[in-house]
Amino acid sequence: MARLGTGIGWRPEIADAVERMPGIDWVEVVAENTCPGHLPDSLRRLLDRGVTVVPHGVSLGLGGADRPDAGRLAALAERAEALGSPLVTEHIAFVRAGGPLTTTARLEAGHLLPVPRTRDALDVLCENVRIAQDALPVPLAVENIAALISWPGEEMTEGQFLYELADRTGVRLLIDVANLHTNHVNRGEDPAKALAELPLEAIAYVHVAGGFERDGVWHDSHAHPVPRPVLDILADLASRVSPPGVLLERDENFPEPGELERELDAIKDAVKDAIKETAGELVGEPVGEPVGEAVGETAQVDVPAAGDAARQRLGLAQAALLSALVAGTPAPEGFDRVRLGVQARSLAAKRADVVAKVAPELPGILGTGYRPAFLAYAQGHPMRGGYRQDALDFAEHVLLGGSPAEGRSRRELRRWWLDRSGPAPRSRSRLARVGRSLTGR
Repeated sequence: MARLGTGIGWRPEIADAVERMPGIDWVEVVAENTCPGHLPDSLRRLLDRGVTVVPHGVSLGLGGADRPDAGRLAALAERAEALGSPLVTEHIAFVRAGGPLTTTARLEAGHLLPVPRTRDALDVLCENVRIAQDALPVPLAVENIAALISWPGEEMTEGQFLYELADRTGVRLLIDVANLHTNHVNRGEDPAKALAELPLEAIAYVHVAGGFERDGVWHDSHAHPVPRPVLDILADLASRVSPPGVLLERDENFPEPGELERELDAIKDAVKDAIKETAGELVGEPVGEPVGEAVGETAQVDVPAAGDAARQRLGLAQAALLSALVAGTPAPEGFDRVRLGVQARSLAAKRADVVAKVAPELPGILGTGYRPAFLAYAQGHPMRGGYRQDALDFAEHVLLGGSPAEGRSRRELRRWWLDRSGPAPRSRSRLARVGRSLTGR
């Protein structure tokens, strides 16, 4: 398959601008936010123009102790086929823990959390990746994530971990240079060392994004301009291998189209300058040619099954960590308690932001009281079924007296909750409204 080129993350808020941007070869969409039977008109027009669209999953949890959920894999496969995508991507992360494997409460993170770089975790991840590869109609690439916290007792560096993963499974790698910068600031890891240890021929494409630093912690926000250090890491990567594709990620706080175009130009310049300096003497294939295998191919490798004991050990460790982050239990031994507190607050803030997006009526009804009420609620109420369920649970909590909501706002919140908590929306006919007013339901 041909090289991907330069791309941008497609989001509804910038859909019109993306269509008009010059030099966009491909786009990436969040898989879980895409409905194969009801694609947005903007995406259809891009597909009609021959623009490649790649679905990017965020909820599979390949780094978790459980085997990948068949339903989630089927949904990801459906999106790849509907979009005619040459590959799909996911993350090297866990997003939930607990349940039957560990006989502990099932917990959802609502965010990507790092897996420990241990042999147990690698064995489990390799088997999970192979299960996913077998279920998907196109090749899979997996992304390194950003992290605020480090696991104690790790046995490998990030580069070594990724090298073994790719070597044992044949999976492609989606390298996020912004995440390498995040881990440099937050965990003291050297991006150059990680790049030196990577199997560069396995790179499918590269992510570039912005963030911000606060109190010595780098937050991978995807809502700020790409900083110079991230572009420098991109240039370092491009000096080692010509990346098949580079993509700008922006998830919120969208600037004017002109600013996005300038960021894309800066990304292109960083790659071109690095390639020019090396004069084509790159690790891997010559500049301008596909690197290693075509992105549309996946090596078939026999991966031994991870033992149940390894899965259980990993599951117990992940459940203990996630419980400390979202349920207020004590920090597991060896973790930085201060850094865990930062991560816990970050998870709660993200929950508040995403719930406000999936249920915008809630901040509309509660006004400025929404965010402090939700953050207080999140301290003692872990997610139990995704963000839409989280919105319903929060509204019910408020109605039961967990937070102030009086008078008209309380009545509006009650109507909103009743409309969405049943098996089907309530009728909006005048007769039905009169009946509900008489029965109080």
